[in-house]
Amino acid sequence: MAVATARSTRAPRQQRMNAERFTKSFQLITDNVETVIKGKSDVVRLALVAIMCEGHILFEDVPGTGKSMLARAIGQSMQATSTRVQCTPDMLPGDITGSSILDQKRGVFEFRPGPIFTNILLADEINRATPKTQSALLEAMAERRVSADGITYDLPRPFVVLATQNPVEQAGTFPLPEAQLDRFLFKLSMGYMAREHEFEVMFDNAAQLSIEVLGSVVSTEDVQAMIDYATTLEVTPEIGYYIVDLVQASRMDPAVAMGASPRASIALLRASRVLAASDGREHVYPDDVRTVLTAVMAHRLILNPDAMLRGDTVEAALERITSTVKPPLSSRSGR
Repeated sequence: MAVATARSTRAPRQQRMNAERFTKSFQLITDNVETVIKGKSDVVRLALVAIMCEGHILFEDVPGTGKSMLARAIGQSMQATSTRVQCTPDMLPGDITGSSILDQKRGVFEFRPGPIFTNILLADEINRATPKTQSALLEAMAERRVSADGITYDLPRPFVVLATQNPVEQAGTFPLPEAQLDRFLFKLSMGYMAREHEFEVMFDNAAQLSIEVLGSVVSTEDVQAMIDYATTLEVTPEIGYYIVDLVQASRMDPAVAMGASPRASIALLRASRVLAASDGREHVYPDDVRTVLTAVMAHRLILNPDAMLRGDTVEAALERITSTVKPPLSSRSGR
């Protein structure tokens, strides 16, 4: 596998991305993925929003709900590479990032890239890896590069980690610290399918897994152009302060022991821009912010002990925050 150094440059775009092309490409990917992932339109769209933000996703869900299929379907839809790593307590950091191996013929150490050198990495049951291995993975997620023997290697673009953790069977696991949870753009849950969707999936995969014949609808170059285009969408100062006010309000809610960090403000801004672009708009509305608020904020808030004893929830705290912080009133900001 060819690995670029940190000094590498990217090829220029062949076609200029615009609102129409962005919306069309986003919908093509969504429709293609939904031929495999049934009845989960909201989750599929949010996962694509995260990819267009170059953000990472934490799935907390029971096994068998389609998390691996979702990662593969997205990767195949955009001609991207995808790998899966099953995290275990005996996994070492080098098992993910790669390590230097002695080339006996030449008598020198040669870096062998690990599975992290991919566009979409599914880190299954990340909470079963030791803190040292989790730290190596999360460092690569933040820096988007790996260093070995004094040489820095860039990760491919786009690079997104879809990490999963099982809400049951917690024995022998290493829960992610709050500071590491903050590095995930979204926390999502697939959940079980409705009756009719499970019936459809059952027969679609009876003879052959439907994912095996799923083709691509866009290229990775198109995705890179979409990522760059989303950062150009206009965000008015009123919307910007609305985002900041929501995040700061999370720190003042009486049930919250620790509110969201400034990283949450950045995540809300980036995700709102992509959501607006997927709708064919060049401006961000308050509805865009509210749509991604729970996915961005839920894993970043910690309730205090009294609130937990009262049965309060993070979702209830977010509802209080959104009802307290009023959106800006203008013709551009409301729908």
